[in-house]
Amino acid sequence: MTNSYKDLLAQREALEKAIEQARQNEIAGAVTKVRELVAEYGLTVQDVFPGRAGKSAAKSSGGKVAAKYRDPATGQTWTGRGKAPKWIDGKDRSAFLIA
Repeated sequence: MTNSYKDLLAQREALEKAIEQARQNEIAGAVTKVRELVAEYGLTVQDVFPGRAGKSAAKSSGGKVAAKYRDPATGQTWTGRGKAPKWIDGKDRSAFLIA
């Protein structure tokens, strides 16, 4: 039984469609089951995905950090986080502290 190249491609296409349809059916069933469990037990996003909701809340609540150091010559400031700017790098930082 020898199938031609075109026949095999057509079979593959039909099989890929059948696979995708079976996947969609199983996903729909899984989503329904998950929704039932969430409703039955009163679960929250935090219960199901711990850490995920907390990260987004922490990001949105964060704001700018106040400047901790100031260059008296230029007035430029630095929070003390990240790479130090050239005007303070390698120097005694206490002289640049903002009171």
